[in-house]
Amino acid sequence: MHFRLRSFLFSALLLGPVSLYAAPLTLQQAETQLLQSNHAVVAARRALEGATADITIAGQAPNPTVTYSATNYSPRNGLGGGSLGDKRLDQTLLVQQPIERGNRRELRRTGAEALAQAARADYADARRQQRLALHQAWFDWLAAAEKKRLLGETAGLYKRGMVATDLRLKLGDVSRVEASRLRIEALRAENDARGALADYEKARADVAFLLGEPDLKNLEPVIDWPALENSDLAAAGRTLDSRPDVLAAGSRIQASERRRELARSLTTRDVTLGAQVERDPTTISGVTYGLQVSIPIFARYGYEGERARAESDYYATIEDSERVRQGVSTEITRARADLAAATDRLQRVETETLPQAREVGAASEFAYKKGALNLTDLLDARRTLRAVELEAVTARADHAKARAAWLAATQWEQNRE
Repeated sequence: MHFRLRSFLFSALLLGPVSLYAAPLTLQQAETQLLQSNHAVVAARRALEGATADITIAGQAPNPTVTYSATNYSPRNGLGGGSLGDKRLDQTLLVQQPIERGNRRELRRTGAEALAQAARADYADARRQQRLALHQAWFDWLAAAEKKRLLGETAGLYKRGMVATDLRLKLGDVSRVEASRLRIEALRAENDARGALADYEKARADVAFLLGEPDLKNLEPVIDWPALENSDLAAAGRTLDSRPDVLAAGSRIQASERRRELARSLTTRDVTLGAQVERDPTTISGVTYGLQVSIPIFARYGYEGERARAESDYYATIEDSERVRQGVSTEITRARADLAAATDRLQRVETETLPQAREVGAASEFAYKKGALNLTDLLDARRTLRAVELEAVTARADHAKARAAWLAATQWEQNRE
């Protein structure tokens, strides 16, 4: 388990016996863990580090080369006596320096800088996307916890009711048929509670995966639903051009443009200069000097393929940038519509449906205890109340996830390493 989360868990376990098996975990703590250990975020951070190193690589000038050769050796005559300078060898020392032209070094460096900017934006966008994924999984976890609680309470209600029903059955106050119907409902409620527990464990596993943790079995989420506000849709966020994925697409256009210029510059010939010192024992002076100039001849190939590929990649990058911008606009439109619908649904459930269902449920329980309501009506009232309570939990989760999607689409952190 990650050090920070492990330290938090250890501190939580020291708070008291109540938190021994269920230490609370807040969404803010989960976000902190996400930015440190999430696999996609870590991969984006590593990609940024590599892109930054590429700037250093791209900005380097070619190194000179040194060549030493020794010829005129005869196995019959040998090397001759004396020091190395007295040998019969023809020795040559050649130093060569390639000289790049066409501003290629600067083009490579600025292209690498543009790719590093794209990687930095990708890193910010990875944090944005993974934070949204965490919020979606987190609110599913909260909903699973609420449903587990509600269905557990329902199962407990039926379990306690069966004790009283068995006693009334012995006294003859209820028929065996009614007792059997209650027992069936109790078994169904128990099955529903077990299914809710399984859903809860799966939701917790989804959150654990996003946090880069093997499990979160000793942690329980703090139930804190976002407030139902009508001001969310008014938050327009920053301009579209500052969103990380749009910035990344724009930086890739700049990098592609540099690659296109670099491909065009290949027709400017590089030059290789060389200086040579040669010792020839057969000459009078013994030592001679020379210069070399090497220039390629484009007799068969003039880098037509590289230039065509760079042009194609450039326009493909522009198309990809337009696709990203259109996708962002569509995402914002859909997020706005989803949030409006989820907000309206939650308002109706919490202000109308849920209070009425609770009122009917309480009245039905009271009437059944007084003998003024039959078992069929009681069971219908209980089912209705449970269905409405579960619907309310689903509506809260849908609203929270829609709100998270809207905020992720319209608001984001500034790029930073």
